[in-house]
Amino acid sequence: MKITDVISLLGAIATFLFGMSTMTDGLQKLSSGRLEHIMEKLTSNIFKSVLVGALVTGLIHSSAATTVMCVGFVNSGIMKLEQTVGIIMGANIGTTVTAQILRLGDISSDNIFMVLMKPQSFGPIMAVVGVVFYLFLKGGKKKMIGQFCLGLGLLFIGMKSMEAAVAPLQELPQFQELFVAFSNPVLGILVGALVTALLQSSTASVGLLQAMTTTGAITFNVALPIIMGQNIGTCITTVISSVGASKNAKRTAMLHLYFNVIGTLLFLAAAYGFYYAASASGNVPAFWSSQMNRGDIASIHTFFNMACTLVLLPFHKLLVRLAVRTVPGDDEHTFALLDERFITSPSVALERAHDTVVQMGQFARENYRLAVELLDHFDEKKVERLNETENALDKLEGLLDNYLVKLNNRALTSVENAKVSELLHTLSDFERIGDYSVNLSESAGILHERGLSFSPKAKIELKAMTSAVDETLDRAVKCFESFSREEAMGVEPIEEVVDLMRDELRSRHIERLKTGECTIELGTQFLELLINLERISDHCSNIALYIVRETAPKDDLIRVDTHAYMHAIHHGESEAFDAEFRKYREKYYAPIENL
Repeated sequence: MKITDVISLLGAIATFLFGMSTMTDGLQKLSSGRLEHIMEKLTSNIFKSVLVGALVTGLIHSSAATTVMCVGFVNSGIMKLEQTVGIIMGANIGTTVTAQILRLGDISSDNIFMVLMKPQSFGPIMAVVGVVFYLFLKGGKKKMIGQFCLGLGLLFIGMKSMEAAVAPLQELPQFQELFVAFSNPVLGILVGALVTALLQSSTASVGLLQAMTTTGAITFNVALPIIMGQNIGTCITTVISSVGASKNAKRTAMLHLYFNVIGTLLFLAAAYGFYYAASASGNVPAFWSSQMNRGDIASIHTFFNMACTLVLLPFHKLLVRLAVRTVPGDDEHTFALLDERFITSPSVALERAHDTVVQMGQFARENYRLAVELLDHFDEKKVERLNETENALDKLEGLLDNYLVKLNNRALTSVENAKVSELLHTLSDFERIGDYSVNLSESAGILHERGLSFSPKAKIELKAMTSAVDETLDRAVKCFESFSREEAMGVEPIEEVVDLMRDELRSRHIERLKTGECTIELGTQFLELLINLERISDHCSNIALYIVRETAPKDDLIRVDTHAYMHAIHHGESEAFDAEFRKYREKYYAPIENL
């Protein structure tokens, strides 16, 4: 075998892996998170879980992706450990779909349809169809379909290239001797596990074994232990993904490993027990040393995984206990929304990121209310709580920034890209609201330390404005959490009232300073409070404006020109806005108008 043959083989493997990855990404985008939601909801019993695991894995062609998602769901508290057992079992069945598709290479018919289904024909056809859809047709769905077709085409092209690359090996006696050594079950299992761990895919490893059948060196007694080892090797991805996760997430990875190891040991004992018993009676099974083709490999792979599932299904609770004993102790009960395992499924990752931004909004609202309470009655314990929440806000902002940047580096749809941008802007708004709340608490601290107190009239004015801002902030958090247009539409009228109050109260306070009713020291703090309150209201307006724009009809002015929309509603061109403004003006400004 020449060095060029080795290079060709590596290139063929690379094409195969890239094709499988492209096809999987395309299918995951087409699912738009539906597969993940199915996994979350339809796991009420073990039989449904097995079916869901097989379905999801069969569609995305990756048992590793399915089990890694399980680790992520458990780590995030979305799914319980017991729910993942059936999914993992089903994933082992679903992963055999690709090998069954690749057996099409064994077709030997002159029928034009069957000829077109052969890898040498089907691969290029699908690749061309994929390129046409991906490059020349507009629309997100068409691009996703193109990505899937292109990946499937490359999968078959890579398979055919692997067969061509390994063809010279059949002439080498050393190669034949090597595979005779693999008939040792322990060595065969180790080789299968190692190759699969290196490729990070049992599907790719089985595909490579199918390609090797063209050399004539693959017999049943060689293929069986290698296929068993491939099932163990695929666990490495899940084990790696559980590093640094919660205890239950680690247990999920151990469930996957134990299922495959125990299944392999049982199947190994049954297969070799049968062989040795038959040999002892002088009836050596003819199939034991028979040559395998692609279809045979696919059949063994499917039968092995289905048999393991059927045998171990009644003992699924014992597998859970074994995993719990392996990783002892109580789980930390962490709710890690931003689990990086979800980045492989952008729709799920975006949902988790949205939930985390909502959490930031709730923290910001909590801190604002604490800061307002400090203005009425200063309390060191409340200051500590406020600072702890602010630290959590800052930490979440950093985590979300990194998470969304990593997510943005993946191939996203236009809708997903827009969602990433919206989340980045909104998390910044909530973080700034948190900062301005800290500023309010610092003003409260200064007033407390210096023994200063506002006049009764100033306190009433300040109470009215903080109440208006509180409703603005509450509506902003609610409208973002529920994507409610009704809640969002109520924010801007209150924000306009807050602007009116800021201008009026600032003018009044300056007059009080001129007449000596208020000291410069008190006046500085009062004006500082007005500035911070108005800025909080501005950020609430930013958040609500996005919801209003995204929920508006496509031909609405806000969709075309946001600035023109804002100018229109603030200059009497919207009766609904004017009515809301009058309502909130009466609620918050009227009681202090004639003070």
